[in-house]
Amino acid sequence: MLRCHAPCAVLLTVLAACASGDQAADETVQSSIPAAILGQAPPPQGETAMYVAGDSATRGYLAVPSGEGPFPALILIHEWNGLVDRVRQVADAFADEGYVALAADLYRGRTGASRDENLALMQEARGDPDAIVANLDAAQQFLRERSDVTGKVGVMGWCFGGGIALSYALGGEHHDATAIFYGSLVEDPAELARLNHPVYGTFAEMDQGIPPDQVERFATALDSIGIDNDIHVYDAVNHGFWLRVDEDREAREEPARDAWARLKRFLSRALD
Repeated sequence: MLRCHAPCAVLLTVLAACASGDQAADETVQSSIPAAILGQAPPPQGETAMYVAGDSATRGYLAVPSGEGPFPALILIHEWNGLVDRVRQVADAFADEGYVALAADLYRGRTGASRDENLALMQEARGDPDAIVANLDAAQQFLRERSDVTGKVGVMGWCFGGGIALSYALGGEHHDATAIFYGSLVEDPAELARLNHPVYGTFAEMDQGIPPDQVERFATALDSIGIDNDIHVYDAVNHGFWLRVDEDREAREEPARDAWARLKRFLSRALD
């Protein structure tokens, strides 16, 4: 179901904190959003994961919760610039939430440092969709073979990675949940009928590439075929707002916090 959302929870929280003068209240607010997307996370705490057999160039990143488990698992798919530390730090945040998190590498160890480099890497990857599916299938196998994984696996991504997450849900090995952050969409119910698990989506009102009317058609198509979904369009933010809140904290922080809370509830329902 599509919901257009302009969060107001932060206003209530701020008013309560001001009324009490309680610094701890503010710290609680900050703790409800990953430090990674605020640009405040420590260096990545996990390890490199060579999850594609016989391929030493593909270098994913693995973050594991403390404790014995077993835990549900998540595959994270990077943006158009490749597997960078911001994505690794988000994987760490998911490990703190109790997920074995594997950040996939679809560019075989490469990252882009400019628009042209990012486009070239993205176009190269998109030019071989079978290789993407094989990569993510290998990521699933890597996770499912771990003794600390329950067998439940979700896949999520942002921008380029969000579109890949949906494509993979339609054409890859079975998994249990898909989460899309402002990624390319499919609107045809006949194509979407290949889905066999719930879908989460966070989108932006000011995103010209994936406008709200397209998101609405996507959500309507999911509803029409009975796919459980949680799809929101956030007001007054643009494409890319969630992963880099620090670029415009005033506009992005509260929508990002709400999207994070929704995502945690979604993953808990689908994977726990």
